[in-house]
Amino acid sequence: MKKGFDNKKYVKIQSAKIRERFKLFDKLYLEIGGKLFDDSHASRVLPGFLSDSKINMFKELKDDLEIIFCINAGDIEKNKTRGEYGITYDNEVLKLINMSTKMGFSVNSVVITLYNNQVSVDKFIKKLNRNGIKTYIHRFTKGYPTDVDTIVSEEGYGANPYIETTKKLILVNAPGPGSGKLATCLSQLYHENKRGINAGYAKFETFPVWNLPLKHPVNLAYEAATADLKDINMIDPFHLNNYNITAINYNRDIELFPVLKAILSRVSNKDIYKSPTDMGVNMVGFCITDNDVVEDAAKREIVRRYYNELNSYKMGISDEEPYKKVKLLMNELKIDENYLDVIKPAMDKSKKENLPVIAMKVNKKIITGKQTDLLTPAASVVLNAIKYLSKIPDEILLLSPNVLQPMLALKKEMNDGNRLTLTEVLTALSICSVTNDMIKRALSAISKLNGCEAHATYLVTNGDKSSLKKLKINLTCESEYIENIE
Repeated sequence: MKKGFDNKKYVKIQSAKIRERFKLFDKLYLEIGGKLFDDSHASRVLPGFLSDSKINMFKELKDDLEIIFCINAGDIEKNKTRGEYGITYDNEVLKLINMSTKMGFSVNSVVITLYNNQVSVDKFIKKLNRNGIKTYIHRFTKGYPTDVDTIVSEEGYGANPYIETTKKLILVNAPGPGSGKLATCLSQLYHENKRGINAGYAKFETFPVWNLPLKHPVNLAYEAATADLKDINMIDPFHLNNYNITAINYNRDIELFPVLKAILSRVSNKDIYKSPTDMGVNMVGFCITDNDVVEDAAKREIVRRYYNELNSYKMGISDEEPYKKVKLLMNELKIDENYLDVIKPAMDKSKKENLPVIAMKVNKKIITGKQTDLLTPAASVVLNAIKYLSKIPDEILLLSPNVLQPMLALKKEMNDGNRLTLTEVLTALSICSVTNDMIKRALSAISKLNGCEAHATYLVTNGDKSSLKKLKINLTCESEYIENIE
């Protein structure tokens, strides 16, 4: 895959920008928009961006920082999940804490925002406390968002408990949007400045990219990714008015800025930021090295988002507005579903065979895998792909039916499906590789599937979906649900 982004330069100039910002204050609360770990969206739309860039960059600042995680009490009560991984927000918080501490970062606490005495939330708080994790409860802020006098008072932010922090840089992160990161930062600024501490706020959010054009595919890909949130990219009018420079931000930050500016000014008795773009520290736009590569990657991501939103609609998870919005973005860019060149081959093969099929692009070659008596399409296509990458002739079987049949018989006995899944086949291969060098060679090619495009002619909802994601294969699916695919 061609690269269009200089990750090494990004880490260097981004960490320098953050250092520059926190030198302005005794203590800086840095709101982390998007993902702190595994930013897969960024790595897809900016080829060359490493998904762990953010957290690795903060390693250089590790001695000076601690992390606060926020979670909305309503999201716990609703069992809200992260669509990309199918994990609930409360479990994602526990996962983030575990990952942070394993990397040597100091985790300060978890803030439960918009708490309203929910029973399920109390259980989560108990779980956190029993695992030695400090928790703080924030209820709805009185007067928010318009009554600044009440917000910046003992009735407003003053009603929240003060979170004791000891480092100069405090990262405020969350499992998803609407978790209360900004409110937590502002509440802390109120308490810190009351104690005579010169505390400040900044925002580190990768998208939209402020110094790319409004209709750049990378920025439109952000709109596609947040279609369910109804985010709309806009020219920052405050930035344009104050600096005569065009900068891109999104509707929520722009709409909230006058109130946020008033709150920040009241809390700290300073007027540092003249625009929402000023608050950001994002340097990603300066590290794009090949715009054509990046534009192509972003367009492909928009098509993937279209399929994801369409599937969510067909499954009853969302309404029709998100997928229609993404379709409008595709129209704006003059692209359609076939911009992903795995889609037509998958559909053609399925029509010819009258079977479910997955097509995958591997090194410019389209590989297909169909459902068989033994295997799911996912298992078939990955087997075919690693054989191709290992230069193993198609007619050679990596696993003989003598190996697979007993496994399948056991599955049927356990009422666990009619075909072997991708994970089961890879497990069988790994066992057989101990005595078979050809299989060992084929398995060594698995990592080369990272970033490959794939399209299924059916809705992949079983364990195969998770397995393909773990291999970092970019999967899109038709909305047709097929029973007994396993």
